[in-house]
Amino acid sequence: MKTFNVLVLCTGNSARSILGEALFNHLGKGRIRAFSAGSQPSGKVNPVALETLAAHGVPWPNAGHPRSKSWDEFAEPGMPRMDFIFTVCASAAGEACPVWPGHPATAHWGIDDPAHVEPLEARRAAFEVAYGELEKRIAAFLKLPLETMSTAAVAAAARKIHFEAGQ
Repeated sequence: MKTFNVLVLCTGNSARSILGEALFNHLGKGRIRAFSAGSQPSGKVNPVALETLAAHGVPWPNAGHPRSKSWDEFAEPGMPRMDFIFTVCASAAGEACPVWPGHPATAHWGIDDPAHVEPLEARRAAFEVAYGELEKRIAAFLKLPLETMSTAAVAAAARKIHFEAGQ
């Protein structure tokens, strides 16, 4: 079984991309090896993101510790070659991305930012919404026959998943 590398990008790499990384790894059950990064990483993971993952029983991969990091790390020589890249916030979708070796399939799944919602209870609710939206999209993506699809077909299917999930 081929393992696909997925990179989930956002601006701050503190909330939505963290949820996406954990969900891809958890739901992918070894078929997916996911990473996350940001164009302007905040330097810390939002604690409500970790709280939300824990509430759903989604572990952090390999009992590791999540960290907010720059997408530049993944453009360096020797880093895993990405098969699929997802942007999960509008600002990341419009920014210039580094050149990715192998020209991976890319798609934008815009998810509202829960990180700055106030008060805290409303923020927790916003994280639940973001988690649910990502889980729905990722579960649908993982049902695709990725092993037999072209890069263009995967990108088109990912865009369709986002469109249909928003209905």
